[in-house]
Amino acid sequence: MVAAMMGHEHTCGLKILVVEDDGDTAASLATLLRIYGHEVQMACDGPAALAQAEAAPPDVVLLDIGLPGMDGYEVAALLKRQPCAKAPLVVAITGLGLDEDRRRGAEAGIDLHWLKPVPPDDLFHVLARFQRVLAD
Repeated sequence: MVAAMMGHEHTCGLKILVVEDDGDTAASLATLLRIYGHEVQMACDGPAALAQAEAAPPDVVLLDIGLPGMDGYEVAALLKRQPCAKAPLVVAITGLGLDEDRRRGAEAGIDLHWLKPVPPDDLFHVLARFQRVLAD
């Protein structure tokens, strides 16, 4: 997958928080994002994600919905309410894709709702576009 993307336009500089309770999935995604020059933090549950976002506000949060204890909907709603200069772009990357899941996500402040697995080119396209918006 990484070899296939080496010709992909690089983006760099986004602060990204990966919130995923599967350690292997989180580590793989973080490695791929770092290859493309992003600064990546990881959290394995909602409280850790909120603490991480408060300590170092991210530009983008890649958020699993099915988290233990506090689900991704609650995490997204709390992230959007945190006092900071700008709310992060919150992208759900989840196995939950029913209309009800998407509605709940939108109500919680999730900006994009993607089903796992997300094609890397789609992810990097959105990140590049968002980076251009932040630069303007």
